[in-house]
Amino acid sequence: MIKPHYAALLLALAAPLARAEDPPAPTVTVTARKEAVVRKIDKTVHDVSNAPRAANGSAQDVLQATPELAVTADGQIAVRGNTQVTVLVDGKPTALLSGSSEDRAVALQTMSGADIASVEVITNPSAARNANGGAIVNIVLKRNRKPGAHAQVQGSATDQALWNAGASGDVTRGRLSVHANVAHRHDGTRKVRRSAVDWHDPLTGRAGQTVQSSEVFVRRVVDSAALGIDYALGDSDSIGMTARHSGRRSRPLFDVLGEEREGAGETIHHRISYGPNEQSDDSASLSYSHQRNGSALKTSIQHSTTDALVDKSYRDVFVVPARATAYSRGAGRTARRLDQATVDWTRGQWGLGLDIQHKSDSIGNVQAAVDPATGAETPDRNTTNAYTVTTTSAAAYVTDRIVIGKWEALLGGRAERIARWRAFDPSLHVKYGLQGDTDLTLSYRRSLQMPDPRDLNPFTTYVDAQNLGRGNPGLGPQRLGSWEIGVNKETPHVTGSLGAFYRTGRDTVVDARTFEHDVLVTSKRNGGEARAAGVTASLDWRPGGPLQFGMDGGIYRVVLDQDAVAGYVNVRVGYGDVSVDAHAQSAGITPQGHYGPTSSVNLTWKHALSKTLGLTVNANDIFDGSLRAYRTDTPAFHQAGFDHFVARRVYVGLVKRFSR
Repeated sequence: MIKPHYAALLLALAAPLARAEDPPAPTVTVTARKEAVVRKIDKTVHDVSNAPRAANGSAQDVLQATPELAVTADGQIAVRGNTQVTVLVDGKPTALLSGSSEDRAVALQTMSGADIASVEVITNPSAARNANGGAIVNIVLKRNRKPGAHAQVQGSATDQALWNAGASGDVTRGRLSVHANVAHRHDGTRKVRRSAVDWHDPLTGRAGQTVQSSEVFVRRVVDSAALGIDYALGDSDSIGMTARHSGRRSRPLFDVLGEEREGAGETIHHRISYGPNEQSDDSASLSYSHQRNGSALKTSIQHSTTDALVDKSYRDVFVVPARATAYSRGAGRTARRLDQATVDWTRGQWGLGLDIQHKSDSIGNVQAAVDPATGAETPDRNTTNAYTVTTTSAAAYVTDRIVIGKWEALLGGRAERIARWRAFDPSLHVKYGLQGDTDLTLSYRRSLQMPDPRDLNPFTTYVDAQNLGRGNPGLGPQRLGSWEIGVNKETPHVTGSLGAFYRTGRDTVVDARTFEHDVLVTSKRNGGEARAAGVTASLDWRPGGPLQFGMDGGIYRVVLDQDAVAGYVNVRVGYGDVSVDAHAQSAGITPQGHYGPTSSVNLTWKHALSKTLGLTVNANDIFDGSLRAYRTDTPAFHQAGFDHFVARRVYVGLVKRFSR
């Protein structure tokens, strides 16, 4: 039996699809308040469509203000302390966000936050999702299907000649819905870095120190556009098509001061480079949906590409000892292709699906000394190379949702083959309803995490004056398992949760570092076991009126080659037009070494000048807490330094809405 309010909703949705000869239907108005947070058995959905930092900010700003997430100024994401995070867009992977954590960070920093409708945080994914060994953050973009035409124009500016402008709109007529957006951004970040390495060669007894420091303001110009079309073939069938493009370019002036000392000898020089750095990202998808009589079939195919150029050509200006300037031409090119086909079928409580992916990473590196008199180049055979890594994966999953009284369970199994590895990974999600609005939850997931294709590079590559990278073609996947248990309580004014987790990892990928010819060479290897255990908590208080308060955080112990206690906390306060979100991460460890604490406090004033015009002021990282120190200790060397991605900035912007 259909409840009255569901029947009204179905009538409202069916009205635009009525045939021309049908008699006029009575007008039905459905009014409902959209919940800011919706908790499901396997995920939490946060509505960020009207988030204070979204209008002027980037996708990184939106994620940083989302509960359960910890995002640093350089774009590193952790979910409840778990740094193994897969970022999806509309539930699908893209070539843009499937690269290294550094590539993903830049992508999020240049993606407009105004285009995001909601963020799904999936701390322990079910077997229906390809988690690549960790948590999932799914960015759901806005797609308004309300009848009529709607549009929005926004723009903002700050110091350093940084600004952004964008427009989005949608039109729905009958069975057809079209939505599009365009954006142009001039953004940038001041980066201050320092690294000191004290090294010792146990074979020869040689010892020395190298120090590298730099300060640069990286300015990026970003253009993006997207188009989506949805068409209802009938009452049960629909198709959808989307296409997206983004391109970014920068020409940073890097002046890196390098100092090398060995015994009584000393060399001081400036390594100066200008870029350019360029990247182009494109994606297109086609989907089909059929829903009838309690069953649903969804299929989709998607193709996405990313092409990037990082020019590392430089000139060395020597100070001590004084000698002729040296020149080198260097560049790295990457081309990533990702194709995916999925089929998802549900009937009643059962779900079945197929997921086939083909990914290709083509990477080329060139490094050559340049004769300043003739311009002739002498390639460096050690760091000039090209290679391609191709990975094909196929997975099939089955899920079953069981509801018995106060019990709800989601069982799942995923069989997959990735390259030469095969695995069957189970998942379990259980919820038990206690008295009132309180429930207990339990979840478990086992999965594989594949290595980054660049870590499979069989060659040596130039990174900077102090560092080289060397791949490991024999690198294998990490095998991860995760348990979570929690209790959730919801009342009209207060929502809270308390949980605990335990994560294990085998064949953990760690850095293997050596010091050769006064340069640090970093490779990867599969190490021992990793474990992490901790507790998390969250609280949201809505006393009524203009005040809102939210807080979440966690503390956990990580065991790798060594162990440490770490934690994070997020605080959100809103009162009328003013809101504050504050974030802090403690010091901790990774397979690469130790890192220091960071923090940020962001203030937003969002004021309605009229029904369709809004003013927003964002003050980001007002206490400049984004500096992160790090250190690594091995028998051959000790490295200590810091990265400071200066995020302190004030944006002033306007948002104008149109509707007819």
